[in-house]
Amino acid sequence: MPAITPTIDIRSSRERMATRIDWLDSRHSFSFGGHYDPENTHFGMLLVSNHDLIAPNTGFSTHPHRDMEIVTWVLDGELEHKDSEGNIGLIYPGLAQRMSAGTGILHSEINATNSAAVNLVQMWVVPDTARVRPGYAQLDINSELGRGGLVPVASGRGHDAAISIRQDGAVLWAARLKANEKVTLPDAPFVHLYVARGEVTGEGIGTLGTGDAGRLTAIGKLAITAGPEGAEVLAWEMHGRLG
Repeated sequence: MPAITPTIDIRSSRERMATRIDWLDSRHSFSFGGHYDPENTHFGMLLVSNHDLIAPNTGFSTHPHRDMEIVTWVLDGELEHKDSEGNIGLIYPGLAQRMSAGTGILHSEINATNSAAVNLVQMWVVPDTARVRPGYAQLDINSELGRGGLVPVASGRGHDAAISIRQDGAVLWAARLKANEKVTLPDAPFVHLYVARGEVTGEGIGTLGTGDAGRLTAIGKLAITAGPEGAEVLAWEMHGRLG
């Protein structure tokens, strides 16, 4: 990979593009759907990072995907997944879930919580191999999260306790940080830090709150510390980029 310039690019929650309809409140980190910004199409290998609130008994009806690794992380509530390969899953907090779209798959995602919105982050990365057979995996990692620190959620680099993705240059890490708990982000050419809830502070990034993100390029290891109410964070470690 050619030499890259160390950069810290902070994106606040209020900068994110948004889709708001009667059943969905979705905040987009990158260009998505009808929202397009040629200067904001991806970071590293990450094409989509949407933070969604889906109203009860509604959701995304059956729709297609192709050649994409899709990871869904639920913060509150339950999301029912069904796809054309016959997979059915109920995704809840602490359950790692991945769908490999491969040669093509149809799926639906419906809020299975009757009384409250389901709160989730969905992320898409490009696969390292195109046109593979579609696949699905899920794994409860609540016990690992409960021990503290960063936990691998989805990995193409052979981590234990993580679901596998077909991208050998990427790992998604998650942490449920207690008040004032500190963790060190992975050292990689590209790291996308997303604060799913709470707040964290770190050298060079200041204080990031819910919905804020840091796009960290070649900065080495960075320690972050949770605020007094704790935090839940998602961090993509990426060893390559698109384009």
